Amino acid sequence: MSPLRLFLVMGSLSLLLSSPTERVADAQSVATMPVAMQAQPRPDKWWQDRHQSRLEQKQAFAEQDQAVRLVFIGDSITHGWENAGKQLWQERFAPYTTLNLGFSGDRTEHVLWRLGLGDAGEENNEVAGLSPALYVIMIGTNNTGHGMGTAAETAEGVTAIVDRLQELSPKSDILLLAVFPRGETPDDEKRLMNDEVNERIAKLEAREHVEYLNLRDIFLDDNGVLPKSVMPDLLHPNAEGYRRWADAITPIIKRYLSE
Repeated sequence: MSPLRLFLVMGSLSLLLSSPTERVADAQSVATMPVAMQAQPRPDKWWQDRHQSRLEQKQAFAEQDQAVRLVFIGDSITHGWENAGKQLWQERFAPYTTLNLGFSGDRTEHVLWRLGLGDAGEENNEVAGLSPALYVIMIGTNNTGHGMGTAAETAEGVTAIVDRLQELSPKSDILLLAVFPRGETPDDEKRLMNDEVNERIAKLEAREHVEYLNLRDIFLDDNGVLPKSVMPDLLHPNAEGYRRWADAITPIIKRYLSE
């Protein structure tokens, strides 16, 4: 039985065995927490399969005595390094012994579960036992998009992810990327929402081992317009978008991994 399916079974058993008072207290605690911070898995089979494959890849590296040095964490934009950005990934990042923990459609709460929070347990923690030189994180656009979360809630979710990584790997550095621009024009509602998220999470750079980087200017033209030649759907980069992204972060990654 996979760790995720075992978790679902054990979670149901735990719920049945807990007292009514405990269940009410837990429910009240969760109710006061922003959804963006409520660690939870997704039921989609492809998502469960991908989660299992990441655990297996991590284990395979361990069995080969290969220390994972670079970990990307995010949503479909990070997941896309395996599609539109695949060649660049193989050339620039794969040689470092790298994990891509980007899952299409993920929000902050899903990443938190994949980091072993909520009822996930260590068996579902995709970075358990790792101490990479660098984490590269970008997450949040699905919280403000189809998740309908506020900028403040989304920023709290991102902060919780940084908190968790620093708890698990206190010596690892974190390159925290601003949420990429979306929508064609500067006054796009979702663009403005993500801009507010970025203003809030930029403050995390005050922490030790955290570097914040906003790459919006590599995608936008001089008028702040997001060209479809870079993001055809005004959200996901194409091959040219991934090239710009790779060119921007490759020197930074080299700096951290050479230290």
